[in-house]
Amino acid sequence: MANVRHSVALTLEKCRGCTHCLQRCPTEAIRIRDGHAQITTTLCIDCGECIRTCGYQAKHAEADPFECIQDYNYKIALPAPALYGQFDHLDDINYVLDGLLKIGFDDIFEVAQAAELVSGYSRRYIMREDVPKPVISSACPVIGRLISIRYPDLVDNVLPLHPPVDMAAKLARIVAKKEHPELTDEDIGIFFISPCPAKVSYLKQEAEEDRQLVDGVLSMTDIYKRLVQVMKRGDVPPPRSKTGRVGIRWAGSGGEAKALSKHRHLAASGIENVIKVLDSIDNDTLPDLDFIELNACPGGCVGGVLAVENPFVARSRLLYVERTMPESRNWDFSKKQVSTFIPGDYFLEETLLYDPPEALDSDRRQALLKRMELERIAEELPSLDCGACGAPTCRALAEDIVRGTATMEDCLLLGRVQGNQAKEDDT
Repeated sequence: MANVRHSVALTLEKCRGCTHCLQRCPTEAIRIRDGHAQITTTLCIDCGECIRTCGYQAKHAEADPFECIQDYNYKIALPAPALYGQFDHLDDINYVLDGLLKIGFDDIFEVAQAAELVSGYSRRYIMREDVPKPVISSACPVIGRLISIRYPDLVDNVLPLHPPVDMAAKLARIVAKKEHPELTDEDIGIFFISPCPAKVSYLKQEAEEDRQLVDGVLSMTDIYKRLVQVMKRGDVPPPRSKTGRVGIRWAGSGGEAKALSKHRHLAASGIENVIKVLDSIDNDTLPDLDFIELNACPGGCVGGVLAVENPFVARSRLLYVERTMPESRNWDFSKKQVSTFIPGDYFLEETLLYDPPEALDSDRRQALLKRMELERIAEELPSLDCGACGAPTCRALAEDIVRGTATMEDCLLLGRVQGNQAKEDDT
């Protein structure tokens, strides 16, 4: 099992041992043990559902502190398009870009700008006859992680292109060194402003695997609080933006797919809906489609737990901002697609691989015996999935028992169910 870097963390003293996160985790990665939650890192996909549902703020995402930007002479901000939807009465995203310079950045490269390029090359990729359909977007890191641990037959369907944040980081460094030849790589610090913990984890993982593209990942909430203190509506900001509607739309569910023009596509958001769609693809029960856009957060990236605003309000604000923008400033989407050429820099260095959680035993014979034991134990348990034992389902408890991390005594209802069954048998 790969050593995956996670950004979702637990503040132990705040956890009350309730079962809200336990019941909502889509991969059954959480257990309640010794009165508090425990996260199984091999199952966690950093979707943020536990953060979203915890009423005690015991879960949080570990982003970098804003002060880390001071470690670099030339600081570049990579704002995710979702950032623009956080501000009320915003009619020009240049206010936000100007604000980023005021709080300490030296330059900005919009992730939306790179998103338009990725959209253009995604259209070319889908046109290729040798690619498995439907092509599944690789922009949301949660989806790739979920597919890698649960859907082995779909790993080849995932779009093998870098997501916009990667390309924004690459292009930002190229532009900075071209415009300022006196700068070295060590002088330049590139910082992504993230709406979700999954992107924090994804970029930190790249750094640990010596494929570092950004030098820090900042919380959108933290940046928002700083921006509202310096953004003044009366000032007319200079025109810094280099993106259009295509790039901005990536902030909401369906925005990426919409750029694919006449290709047959589907978009879904929210982790439960995502799993339903993936199950349908895996079972071959979906109609023929060319492209599927999936976002773990409700409403898309605007629904990330590091965002400030309600995702539906944020999306409405983005629609208002889009109205005066050109369709795209980085790709001509009006032209009929002919070429299928894609520069090598846009392809991921490593394609997605099936990476299942740890098996019941490394020995195949023992694993089979333990699987049989698991089924036997599951039959004895009440099948109520109440969560009182600290596991999300009775079957999960049975697996924990086989793995040696729980016992039958952890089921608080087993004795009661067996007693009721005995009474029924007597009558």
